[in-house]
Amino acid sequence: MELKISVVVPAFNEEKLIAATLARIQSAAAAFTRAGWTSELIVCDNNSTDRTAEIARAAGATVVFEPVNQIGRARNTGAAAATGDWLLFVDADSHPSPELLADVVTAIQSRRYLAGGSTVRLDDSYFVAGLVVRFWNGISRSAKLMAGSFIFCETAAFRELGGFNLQLYASEEIELSQRFKRLARQRRQRLVILHRHPLVTSARKMHLYGHREHLRFIARTLLARGGTLNNAKDCNIWYDGRR
Repeated sequence: MELKISVVVPAFNEEKLIAATLARIQSAAAAFTRAGWTSELIVCDNNSTDRTAEIARAAGATVVFEPVNQIGRARNTGAAAATGDWLLFVDADSHPSPELLADVVTAIQSRRYLAGGSTVRLDDSYFVAGLVVRFWNGISRSAKLMAGSFIFCETAAFRELGGFNLQLYASEEIELSQRFKRLARQRRQRLVILHRHPLVTSARKMHLYGHREHLRFIARTLLARGGTLNNAKDCNIWYDGRR
């Protein structure tokens, strides 16, 4: 089975991290080559005001532009430019290992899965954040909910579903997971959350935002019954540009 994988990286003001991320992805993509597959690397510059696009081009990525700051919209714009049979979304502050991408190859080759994700591991040690990550990993595996930092899916299915929901500025991956699960059941397939080689993702939000800011967002979201997720200003942890 010869396939092409399109790796899509949404990026907003990521000049500090994008070069290392792309280098890690390109190195790990050797897993696709070993399977006899081809791949392409697409970076969606989500209206950055720094050198993100320049650095991505210098690294050999195809760069597309999305003027509206919204993570789901950036992923959709990157996916629209993709020519692969499968999409792999990786956040600009996350590093997949060759072993993780080899597990992606195995999952795709099994033909049992329509989409999938990975458990995650922070690149720095924070007690409370570590507990949250372990809790999330448990929920992710049991409920088959994909973390937005790492999602792989059949391109045709992604387009059939209409991509990420543009009404959401956070938790858009949860909503997409639910739609993928329904479609997978119709096709007698499943979603899978890979866990042998967790995705390493940045703990920078722990440096940049205090516990109060995180708790304030969670409290507002609970009180508004998720209404904050539809407003970029309420989701400032993702959109205020702090890096």
